[in-house]
Amino acid sequence: MLDIRWMREHREELAEAMAKLNAVDAPWERALDLDEERRTLLTEVEALRMERNTGSKEIGRLFQAGETEEANVLKARMGEVRDVISVLEERLNEVEAEYENAMLRIPNPPEPDVPVAPDEGGNVVIKEWGEKPSFDFTPEPHWDLGERLDVIDFERGVKISGSRFYLLKGAGARLQRALSAWFLDVHTAQHGYTEIYPPFLVRERCMVGTGNLPKFGDVLYRDAEEDYWLIPTAEVPLTNIHRDEILEADALPVKYVASTPCFRREKVAAGRDARGIKRVHQFQKVEMVKFVEPSTGREELESLTQDAEELCEQLGLPYRRVAIATGDLSFVAAIKYDIEVWAAGCGEWLEVSSCSLFRDFQARRANIRYRPEEGGKTEYVYTLNGSGLALPRIIIAILENNQQADGSVVIPEVLRPYMGGAEKING
Repeated sequence: MLDIRWMREHREELAEAMAKLNAVDAPWERALDLDEERRTLLTEVEALRMERNTGSKEIGRLFQAGETEEANVLKARMGEVRDVISVLEERLNEVEAEYENAMLRIPNPPEPDVPVAPDEGGNVVIKEWGEKPSFDFTPEPHWDLGERLDVIDFERGVKISGSRFYLLKGAGARLQRALSAWFLDVHTAQHGYTEIYPPFLVRERCMVGTGNLPKFGDVLYRDAEEDYWLIPTAEVPLTNIHRDEILEADALPVKYVASTPCFRREKVAAGRDARGIKRVHQFQKVEMVKFVEPSTGREELESLTQDAEELCEQLGLPYRRVAIATGDLSFVAAIKYDIEVWAAGCGEWLEVSSCSLFRDFQARRANIRYRPEEGGKTEYVYTLNGSGLALPRIIIAILENNQQADGSVVIPEVLRPYMGGAEKING
């Protein structure tokens, strides 16, 4: 959510930002109109309440003084004032509800150095690491490789739950468990994050706090009877840990990491390749979340992104960092870097992490503040998040890049202690 005071004072800048984002339906002008009406109504209501309070005291004084006629005239006037207040308060409630809804639908303006382009075609590769593997045979895609090695079962996943579900079996399931445990160990022991095991079901207000609602309600799963929403990422419960709290400056940065399942109504564009486990409704992911002082936001984003990249490097997976253009930027991010790994069997780059700085956009929605100085005025923190990393596509890259001519797959060295010492996955 944006600062309404900033919006009032920077209409031109706001309009320019919405144009860069292609946010033609963002109700920022309506929000400003409602804000003006809201403030006018508040002024009128407060003035009338003051008149009513003063009048009530005067009526008591007049009756006490025996001036009954004047008291009754004033009493009738106060009845009219009460009726007007009632009408204005009803309108004020309507305006405030509409204003709140409009504010929740305005995206975060981009940072000045975000590439300006109408869509993902304007994304810019700003870093590449590693060399794509070469083979003296035709590498298999993971949907063939996984079934041949008996580590992925698509048919039974669909039988149990429908399209875009799958089973990981044997070494496949252990590989996911190993990756998750290793990611957590690196982040906690080397990067300074505190591990959290959060709920996978959250209240609606938590989804609003991170910007998932009301904008993206159609891609979320929810309980039909109670106020429970299945998390699309651990970002939601981790960010809401400090909802409605005031943090002390010396506690920042606060860094959390969690491994959770993620649930999404993945909607694939017509004609887009959705084979295998690239785009599914349920997947495992390790997520990093930070709460930081505003002055360190960009520095912390770079650190967060490097934390994710380091995992790719230790796994020996070629990757690239992509600066996301304005037209492809998420609703909540002010700036975002995608980390994409190369998958040799698919022959494509696969996103395994999105690292984003939200400035105070989420903190305003979730009311997360800090106190820069003891006894001083509170301010909103900046929040950041990034995948560290998303499991299905990392599994794809390991299987496809590390496949051998004999049909086996070499397990990255850092994972072998987590795989019982095994060096390969054999069929």
